[in-house]
Amino acid sequence: MRESTPRRSAHVIVVGNEKGGSGKSTISMHVIVHLLKLGQKVASIDLDCRQHTLTHYIRNRQRWSDRWGLGLPLPQHFMPTRSEGDTVRLNEEREFEQFAEAIGSCERNVDFIVIDTPASDSYLMRLAHSMADTLITPINDSFVDFDVLAHVDPVNFEVQSTSHFARMVREARRKRRIVDEVMIDWVVVRNRVATLDTRNNRRVAQTLADLAAQLGFRVCAGICERVVFREFFPKGLTALDPIEEDVVDSRPSLSHLAARREIRQLIEYLRLPIDERGRRRAEARRTWIESCREPLELGDILAR
Repeated sequence: MRESTPRRSAHVIVVGNEKGGSGKSTISMHVIVHLLKLGQKVASIDLDCRQHTLTHYIRNRQRWSDRWGLGLPLPQHFMPTRSEGDTVRLNEEREFEQFAEAIGSCERNVDFIVIDTPASDSYLMRLAHSMADTLITPINDSFVDFDVLAHVDPVNFEVQSTSHFARMVREARRKRRIVDEVMIDWVVVRNRVATLDTRNNRRVAQTLADLAAQLGFRVCAGICERVVFREFFPKGLTALDPIEEDVVDSRPSLSHLAARREIRQLIEYLRLPIDERGRRRAEARRTWIESCREPLELGDILAR
């Protein structure tokens, strides 16, 4: 039965790429923390049933926050487990039930759902892509990783044909538009970009722009190769967290600030539907935390 007053559904952000090591979990975590800091209610789902990198990232964040009393914001997290049944069909059914239960329990209670997908073609991975409102595909800035989207001519670097992953996304977008008239916003993010301008950088950028015109995705300038992103993971931190020495457990550097600037540029480029209510929640929380840090005066106690 339909509810008398319809409730909105969460905006679904899917981070997907069939190639491993492209930075999916790192970008997922930064998007999650950014939204939480803006006062949005966020749920996260880790569909990588083998590695659980996003799950480990969030657990590391919880432990680090508890250890130092930082009160770092955390999402409502779900982790479907890998099914080890006798048949592929049975495994897919069990994993789908877990995924559906996670979606059903949070889609009406949060503003955003961030889904981190595995680096493989699976039933849940394809299903998640078809559910996306915003699809983020990070690729390392090389033609080795470009191959996950399309195959190029080795002489002139023109696109010869699209890859399996690109065709899968194109089909998911087509079906989604037929079902509910929503066009999935597909954003490809250049990741681990060299800090120095090189001929390879220029070729990748131009070929990616040509492919974007064919497939209808947007290209984000990207994130440079920085050691600081690797240092964040064991502590569960992000470039958006406070960079005081007692938080990051190391002396802040210009690399921290540069990483924060790049992440903020990425978030702005995504054009996510962030409402004013979330901003008000964030401001109220910030004011409350600041007031808690100040000791009560004797007059305040007597007045109570």
